[in-house]
Amino acid sequence: QVQFVESGGGLVQPGGSLRLSCVVSGSIVTIYAMGWYRQAPGKQRELVTIAPSAGNVHYVDSVRGRFTISRDNEKNTVYLQMNNLNSEDTAVYYCYTKVKHPYLLSASEYWGQGTQVTVSS
Repeated sequence: QVQFVESGGGLVQPGGSLRLSCVVSGSIVTIYAMGWYRQAPGKQRELVTIAPSAGNVHYVDSVRGRFTISRDNEKNTVYLQMNNLNSEDTAVYYCYTKVKHPYLLSASEYWGQGTQVTVSS
């Protein structure tokens, strides 16, 4: 199992910024990827951005140029800097990780409990 500590959500005006943080812990041998998903009211959960341990960072088109993902691998932490927010960014944001446990042969994927981001004037 994996535990998440997510923080940084809240209410922000259009054009404003927020920074989300997520610390992952547990019985982990390797972290293959960390990222963020989001789910807006009435919509399906979508991948916002993902940062593989090996490979290129990916952003959904709607946030490219406004959001930046970063990782602190020593702290098993992933950040999401969100700038120039608009109402379409309002959603619950879920931290994501893909890890290798010492007791399983294959990788496992997990999502955190989510943090609300509301963009409104």
